[in-house]
Amino acid sequence: MPKTDWWHNAIIYQIYPRSLMDSNGDGIGDLPGILDKLGYIADLGVDAIWVSPFFKSPMKDFGYDISDYRAIDPMFGTMADFDKLVKETHKHGLKLIIDQVLSHTSSSHPWFIESKSSRTNPKASWYVWANPNEEGFEPNNWLSIFGGPAWKWNKTRKQYYLHNFLKSQPDLNYHNPEVQDQMLQETKFWLDRGVDGFRLDAINFCFHDKLLRDNPLKPMEERRGRGFSPTNPYAAQYHIYDNTQPENLVFLERLRDLTDQYNGVALMGEINSEDAIKTIREYTESHRRLHTGYSFELLVDDFSTHHIRYTVEEQERHMAGDWACWAISNHDVPRVLSRWGGIHGTPELAKLYTALSASLRGSVCCYQGQELGLTEATIHPRDMRDPYGIQFWPEFHGRDGCRTPIPWNSAADNAGFSTAKPWLPVPEEHYALAVSEQEDNPESVLTLFKTFMAWRKDQPALLYGDIEFIDTPDGSLAFLRKAPEQTILCCFNFNDEVVILDVPADGTLTSLYGHGFKTASDCDHDIYLPPHGAFFGDLKKP
Repeated sequence: MPKTDWWHNAIIYQIYPRSLMDSNGDGIGDLPGILDKLGYIADLGVDAIWVSPFFKSPMKDFGYDISDYRAIDPMFGTMADFDKLVKETHKHGLKLIIDQVLSHTSSSHPWFIESKSSRTNPKASWYVWANPNEEGFEPNNWLSIFGGPAWKWNKTRKQYYLHNFLKSQPDLNYHNPEVQDQMLQETKFWLDRGVDGFRLDAINFCFHDKLLRDNPLKPMEERRGRGFSPTNPYAAQYHIYDNTQPENLVFLERLRDLTDQYNGVALMGEINSEDAIKTIREYTESHRRLHTGYSFELLVDDFSTHHIRYTVEEQERHMAGDWACWAISNHDVPRVLSRWGGIHGTPELAKLYTALSASLRGSVCCYQGQELGLTEATIHPRDMRDPYGIQFWPEFHGRDGCRTPIPWNSAADNAGFSTAKPWLPVPEEHYALAVSEQEDNPESVLTLFKTFMAWRKDQPALLYGDIEFIDTPDGSLAFLRKAPEQTILCCFNFNDEVVILDVPADGTLTSLYGHGFKTASDCDHDIYLPPHGAFFGDLKKP
């Protein structure tokens, strides 16, 4: 196999630390809990872990509001715990990626406390401040993702500050070179501690339009997609001026120059823009900026094989040989089995979704619990913690449903996650999906995840081959992965009935992998895919 960087075809396992494992009985997962489960994670066959924020924070947005970039929040442990995590992750043959939230801080950060104290202090321009408009209101029509205007009045400065997310998450002013320099130093701190990469949260939100121009309004029929409900006012605008500014490209080149000083470090960006595929291309262009990036294009609510094919082909066309990163689940959207499978979500569908994402060309992010086929939890309003969900409930239930604790042991209190009441309840239906119920079951979602990932590591076509889609009936997908020494035909049937696929006639087809899936049969160059079935075949030219 050709030598590639580790991230090119990596399976990256996202850990939401609050919900993986609680080691000290306070109901909240922590770094020692991650350490305790590293063996389990390594046995999944993944290549890296991505750990969501564990920095010091008032937790208004559960760690994505940082008050000290160089400190571990006590609820998660200590710096000694983190240093041990780096060491033990590497011992298990895994890479360690951590979140970096560069676009904004917590309003409790000392920088913001100083910045808001006057218009003349040393950090007065470290955040985005603006005067009222001529009518005395917000400077423009920009909106917060979490609802309402993106501007908050400060009576001391008699100015508004910008917040693209919560009011307690003020945006840094990247037009100030001092801010850029400082954030590079914050990143360097963790590079020096041995991390292997960064997942860059909302990385296209670092810069704003200097002229503060209004965003154009969006027609009602276009106010869906990219994770925003039509009930959220944020969906009513084209977000042209409040993010994804050209100046960000220069900063990303500075960030890349820094990380290139360290061996094997990867930059993975979360990108949610008006044209995410175009933005990812710009942000990874010519190997001068990010190494890879993922968008919300496969994190949409409505499942469609046409959308998946269109998205992958468009990304391939725009990336021009660069590598994509694919995510079908994470901590911000409902769990994939419920989001795409709905009330008909089955273990067979859970297997298909994982195998599909792991068969695409590029690296793949898998969210904790995906390997168990967890469903989205229904959280009673009294138990809701997510400010996003609280703001828009009941039309939108927020992100709590995908953040519930991992069920480890079906016979233990709180499914073995904690000896105390968890910060979010463990859904009753998740006990039957616990690791203890699946690990010795050869037909379980967990077993399929392990065996498929192990098999994938030995398939050159899946690791670095090109991808070419084949026309198939609605509700099914088929594509070829082509490497010089191997061609694999990958077929997936998401329908509730049999689908018959035409096999490429210019060669012989031999089944390569079928364990854990509903088996397919072939006859006279046709493949009969059962409902929720898959087929992987070795295609050899005559």
